[in-house]
Amino acid sequence: MPSETAIPLSRDRARPTAAGQLAVLHAAHFACHYKLLIFPTAVIALERAWGLDYGAALALGTPLYVAFALATLPAGWLGDRVNGDRLIGLQFLGTGLAALAAGLAQTQVQFMAALAALGVFAAIYHPVGLAMVTRLSERRGHALAVNGVFGNLGLAAATVATGLLAEIYGWRSAFLVPGAMAALWGGLHLLLRRAPVLPPPAEEAQAEPAAASVPRKTQLRVLGMVLMAALFSGIVFNGVTVSLPKLFDERLGAIAPGLALVGGYGALVFAVAAFAQLPVGALLDRLGGRPVMLGLYALVVTALLLLSQADGLLVLPLAIATVTLMFAGIPITGWLMGRYVAVTWRSRAFALEYLFALGVSASVVPTMAALHLAGRGFDLQYLLFAASAAVVLCAAALLPRRS
Repeated sequence: MPSETAIPLSRDRARPTAAGQLAVLHAAHFACHYKLLIFPTAVIALERAWGLDYGAALALGTPLYVAFALATLPAGWLGDRVNGDRLIGLQFLGTGLAALAAGLAQTQVQFMAALAALGVFAAIYHPVGLAMVTRLSERRGHALAVNGVFGNLGLAAATVATGLLAEIYGWRSAFLVPGAMAALWGGLHLLLRRAPVLPPPAEEAQAEPAAASVPRKTQLRVLGMVLMAALFSGIVFNGVTVSLPKLFDERLGAIAPGLALVGGYGALVFAVAAFAQLPVGALLDRLGGRPVMLGLYALVVTALLLLSQADGLLVLPLAIATVTLMFAGIPITGWLMGRYVAVTWRSRAFALEYLFALGVSASVVPTMAALHLAGRGFDLQYLLFAASAAVVLCAAALLPRRS
């Protein structure tokens, strides 16, 4: 069985090992998704504190998702030129300071500016961190799945912790507490940083012939299909994760009478779904991307159609099934990038993928806000999400038949 690490471990004990760097990357993925999901849960308390309609309060989060999308390309450009360990430390420090600023904001303009800064620093992780994960491990499907589990656990932790903090201490504490912890972690990481295991991508390219041996035409074909999938799966992922707390608030009724319970149900969904990536990672290493992606997204379309019409007790199990299937598919595009895209431009390829995913998904929040203000509920919105998942299913059919 191949070794977990593709980069040889350093004999210098002052330097981190590949396994140690993977652990830092897993923690960074957890922190990234945690910060991004504070707002969707806290907005329920925020609308009450500031006397806003849900749609108007939700629109305050638009700068977060726009900045998150726009900053991916410069982050990917940097990731292909320098060792990413310092950028990961900057992610922790920057998102922590931005969350502190959001918690201390006194006006809506200040709050939106702080969320924009949060989006900029959170954008570092995916183009830089995922490219590093693919470089640190030969079993890419497994490594990406484990990394994805930590990201999903960040979503789960954010919903329950934000709900509890906002209900007990107010919405500001939901930003201030994790912000202080991340800023401290980031500062220590940058101060105590040792030389990383990974060389710059250009040097490593000579030692990684697998992706480089793939014909350029095939690399571009796979990248095109990944970008198409990213465009529409971004709508599904962002729409479902942002809307889930409010969906529970509206449709569970007496079953979820308070924000803490709404956050708890959201955490349950994300925690159960988090581990779905592990078997998918094994299937990717065994079968390749096309059959796994086709099977999963056929089920995602079905689950979204059912959830769009569900009410009462059916909402929770259907939400768990839907989010589990969505999360199970997360490692697929990363696996395809690691298998088919050369290491010398892989961070930029990841940046393009997330620019497509986050660029279109940045419009999801204001669109959902506008539909909610117009009286169109989650039934229509989830039908649109199902249609987007169907486009991803079509893109999967165009992938190479066998790795």
